[in-house]
Amino acid sequence: MTPASCEAWDAELRPHLTPLFVYAAAFLVAAAHIVVGFLLKMGSSGVIFQTADQVAMAILGVVLAGGILLFARPTLRIGAAGLSVRNLLGYRTIPWSEVVDVSFPVGARWARIDLPDDEYVPVMAIQAVDKDRAVDAMDTVRSLLAKYRPDLPAQ
Repeated sequence: MTPASCEAWDAELRPHLTPLFVYAAAFLVAAAHIVVGFLLKMGSSGVIFQTADQVAMAILGVVLAGGILLFARPTLRIGAAGLSVRNLLGYRTIPWSEVVDVSFPVGARWARIDLPDDEYVPVMAIQAVDKDRAVDAMDTVRSLLAKYRPDLPAQ
């Protein structure tokens, strides 16, 4: 089941500050590689650069920028179907029957969904760097956890 296949999500959470830094970093990396690629033939360094080298440098910058942009993807969707987590690569929908708790351990960079047998799924959508927004996001998650899993003890 894809995250979009559920028509109604009660909440959709994303990080706030990280995407801003990610977009800026991706732009700088791509721009630097394109400029360096353009300037490769400008001076004499003893190495002969071809047009293909210039194009490869620019393409490398775009590929690296694309990899950096993966850090802007994290999303947590919460609804009747469960919790849908999208981190850097792929997504996973966790049904409510598998959720033991949603926690934010002391010193952790992001929250996590606790599963049975001491397993967990990191939730990069709720990050410590967001401070008060992360607290509000955890409050939202915990209120929806209480709604869909009233059998779990309140934390």
